[in-house]
Amino acid sequence: MGKSARRASLQLGGFVPFRLNRLAAGVSQHLSAIYRGRFALEIPEWRVMATVGQDRGCTAQHVAASTRMHKTRVSRAIAHLTRRGLIGRSAAKRDRREMQLRLTAAGRRMYRQLVPLALRRERALLQCMSAAERRAFLAGVDRLERFLGLADHPTLSCYHAGRVAICPLSACRRARLDVAGARDG
Repeated sequence: MGKSARRASLQLGGFVPFRLNRLAAGVSQHLSAIYRGRFALEIPEWRVMATVGQDRGCTAQHVAASTRMHKTRVSRAIAHLTRRGLIGRSAAKRDRREMQLRLTAAGRRMYRQLVPLALRRERALLQCMSAAERRAFLAGVDRLERFLGLADHPTLSCYHAGRVAICPLSACRRARLDVAGARDG
């Protein structure tokens, strides 16, 4: 082993996986301010509501795959949302063993209130960057998702190089984000 290999050390503050994880946790906490106090939702419950609402119904497996949450966390969040009357379950038409999740009327009302607040929070978060920085950031996120095989999931990013793209889901709310509203000046 050469001298440079022995001297290599991990500087956690500069290690990209560490920074991305810390950034994701910080952004989740920043966003949770809009739904924790006002709607009494925790982060996993918000993610389930956002996924089920965006997809206008889906399975728990779909929620776990698109949010990258462990199936136990997804299951607990679904159970809590069901007890609160925000999500309903029914047997899927294709496979009666599979449960289809849908927002109830109360869940849809909450979702309609949450979405504009979440999008406003997203715009405020991105305001710390110039328009060029936002385009570069979103392009970099897209590239990392493709590299890691995450970009193939239909609920992921509706942005490509800073432009709103056609989302494969007709119910996608992110496609409605007013990117122009987040521009400088």
